[in-house]
This record gives sequence, C-alpha cells and structure tokens, in this order.
Amino acid sequence: MLGTIVNATAIILGGALGLLFGHAMPEKMNSTIMQGLGLAVLLVGIDMALQTNNSLVVIGSLVIGGVIGEWIDIEKKLKSFGTWMENKFISGEDGRFTRAFISASLIYCIGAMSITGAIESGIKGNHSILMVKSLIDGTTAIVFATSMGAGVLASAIPVLLYQGAITLAAGLLQNVLSQPIITEMSATGGLLIVGIGLNILQIKEIKVGNLLPGIFVAIPLSLLFAALYPV
Repeated sequence: MLGTIVNATAIILGGALGLLFGHAMPEKMNSTIMQGLGLAVLLVGIDMALQTNNSLVVIGSLVIGGVIGEWIDIEKKLKSFGTWMENKFISGEDGRFTRAFISASLIYCIGAMSITGAIESGIKGNHSILMVKSLIDGTTAIVFATSMGAGVLASAIPVLLYQGAITLAAGLLQNVLSQPIITEMSATGGLLIVGIGLNILQIKEIKVGNLLPGIFVAIPLSLLFAALYPV
C-alpha cells in the first residue's frame, strides 16, 4: 500500500499548493489552462485506447460495464459523495467542488499507471510505477486545483480506495492478470479518459463513472477470447 499512500498524499499536497497560489492567476488564464488540459487528457486517452490488440474486448467491456454501472449508478453515488463533502466542509461552491472532485477522481483512478502500478505493488512489492505516478499527479493537482478548486484534494480518497483495492486483490489474481489482459484493461480505461476529456472541454457530458466497471469486465472477456481464439 506504500505506493498508493504516497500517491494520495501527493494529490493532497499538490492540490493544497494550487489553492494557496492559484488565486494569483486570472480567470481567463485558468480557462485556457483547462482547455489545454482537456486536450491533453484526450491525447492520453486516445494513445492508451490504440494499444488494444482486440477492439471487440474493449467494445464488449464498455457495453457490459455500462449496463452494470447504470444498474449500480456509480456516477450518482460519486456526485452524492461530492455533494455531501461540499455541504459538510465547503460553502459557496455551488456544485464546483463536486464537479472538480468527480473529474479529478476519474482522471487519477483511470489509466495504465493506476492499474499496472497497483498490480506491481500487490504482486511484487514494486512501488516504482506508483511513485512516478505520484509525481505526475501531484504536479497536475496544482494546476487542477488552481482551475477547478478544492474538490481536487478530495479526489485523494477514491484514489486511496481504488488503487488500494487493486493492490490487495492483485495478490489473489496474480495467476490471472497477464500482460495481454492488463493491456485490454488499460485500453478500455483509455476510452474512458477520452470521455473525461470531452467532459472537461464541455463538448458532451458523458457518464464516465457508470462506465468504470468496463475496465474489470475486460478481464473475463480477454480470457474468453483467449480460450476461443488461442494464439
């Protein structure tokens, strides 16, 4: 859990720095920075998605994951938690805290480094990937907090829970999570990151939270395709 704890701490520290010094930046600059970040998030997501070796796994994972996510309504639960924290600790944010919390949480939780780093920590006790991710996340948290507000700091909580759960589960699943499966999980997550980028740019509101189960649906689908079409 060391890598995940450091990652969550880096987000809190980076977000705090952004809140402390971000007020010096004019609103127009914040808006331009957010547009640039939105485009960068799109680039990262597209690059990850194109790594897939079987697009049918990715498509099937998103469809089945979407059904599961809508049934659980993950997005609603995330919003409810964000709103609760906003009402409990923050005043006068008018939903800004919740939007920042959801966007930052999804960005930090979805991705190759989040998944592979947590798996490496759980299976081998190797925290190097998550240490690098911590540096990246802490740096981006400064910019996010400057542009989006205090909700970015709260995103450390789902990062701790999400990556921690993967780390603890990785030891039990070490004989299942082969590199091809991790590749498809990351590719599926890449498309979700594209959705986050579209949300940040306000092009289209996509319920990325409700598509999250797709990342884990990629595991049985990858195994199924491997059994049906062995190399």
